[in-house]
Amino acid sequence: MDGPNGTAVGEPRPEEGRLGYHFLAAVDIEGFSRLDTLEQVTTQRELSAALKAAATATGFDRARWTIQVTGDGELAVLPPGIDGPRLVADYPRELALALDAANLARYRPASRLPSAPRLRVRLALHHGPVADGHLGPAGSAPIVVSRLLDLDALRAELRRQADENLALIVSPALYDDVIKSRFRGLDPDGFFPVEQTVKGVRHVGYIRGAQDPLVPSARPRAGPARRPTAPIFLSRRRPRGQPGRTITTPQ
Repeated sequence: MDGPNGTAVGEPRPEEGRLGYHFLAAVDIEGFSRLDTLEQVTTQRELSAALKAAATATGFDRARWTIQVTGDGELAVLPPGIDGPRLVADYPRELALALDAANLARYRPASRLPSAPRLRVRLALHHGPVADGHLGPAGSAPIVVSRLLDLDALRAELRRQADENLALIVSPALYDDVIKSRFRGLDPDGFFPVEQTVKGVRHVGYIRGAQDPLVPSARPRAGPARRPTAPIFLSRRRPRGQPGRTITTPQ
């Protein structure tokens, strides 16, 4: 039986599109606007290669992702069937390794950008409703992940972790549903909550790492005091020759 406007019953009307629940990953390059044109173009290419390498190493097919490019980063909607713990635990680690490799190449004599700053990014992960819009993904989930990516606390964390090339934040939905599962070595104590009101809306996220005492928590944490955490990405292997010091696990 036909529905309104000749559509089949149960099918979305053309002006509506489809609404589904997806994982989302948003990434932004630190200090992109301060780069000159050559540096911007080169940095975009290097980030694109790093994102592809990270997805492949994690076992994801990036060709199936719906990607909205933002100039200094991207917003990606992942297809159905994604393993949440693998996305949260493995993808950031693999992206950090790919960024390490890209930065190592920048300091080689043959590099066209021998004096360029390191390629460093902020990464936000979320899960929620997404609709197909005419100008890109629509719905609350793309807004939430974009707001998390721009939180002042995440920018401050990347500045504070001078030896890291990636700062990670996840939404409360991912923290509760994925990180608390403890699958693939995920540890809820390895994240701390932050909050910020943007355009009158309170946004809460969980940043990977040990909390900076100068960054206020979103709410008091019940239970025993947080135990010391390992380095931000425990399985990272810094390529030989990469600038930076070795970080050891607190005892």
